[in-house]
Amino acid sequence: MSSTRLPAIERREQILACALEVFARSGFHGASMNDVAEAAGVTKPVLYQHFDSKQELFTALLDEVGHRMHTAITAATSVESDGRSQTVAGFRAYFRWVADDHDGFRLLFGGTARHEDAFSDRVRRITSEVATAIIPLIAVDMPDEHRRTVAHGIVGLAEGVSRRLIDHGDDFDPDVIATVVAGLAWGGLRSIDQSSPVGADAL
Repeated sequence: MSSTRLPAIERREQILACALEVFARSGFHGASMNDVAEAAGVTKPVLYQHFDSKQELFTALLDEVGHRMHTAITAATSVESDGRSQTVAGFRAYFRWVADDHDGFRLLFGGTARHEDAFSDRVRRITSEVATAIIPLIAVDMPDEHRRTVAHGIVGLAEGVSRRLIDHGDDFDPDVIATVVAGLAWGGLRSIDQSSPVGADAL
């Protein structure tokens, strides 16, 4: 066990980092708090000082991973001034996050988080927050509800591409993938039928 006494915040961050590796390797049901404590180099009492249960720890991980993803996207898009550049920058930040944090992606979009009642609402909230951040980037004149639906579609597009890449074990250049997917998304937005109820006034 670790003999170094860390401030509470640093110890919590250390535990979360180790727990992410444990859950990514063994899954929520396959991992135990003993496994996490051992990986973090702490005793179980120290672990329980920070998290009351395995469920609370897993939930905190979901929030942490979701925050990192959301922050990366919003930071990248905030420095761009036009819709196309923002679209490319957002996808680039997202796919760089996926490339750098496979464990985080698996945790957030894996079976446990999506299908367990205890966590599914959390994942939906995180996904909704990302979609909400995308809404202002959709430079198409359409009703707000349609705009939100399209934003969720863009989030789903990015997730689907990432799942394929990770599941197949492909090494990929996130910037190249971002350019391709951003082109698809941007082309789709520009091709919305302006005579339909969805949009009006061409870009």
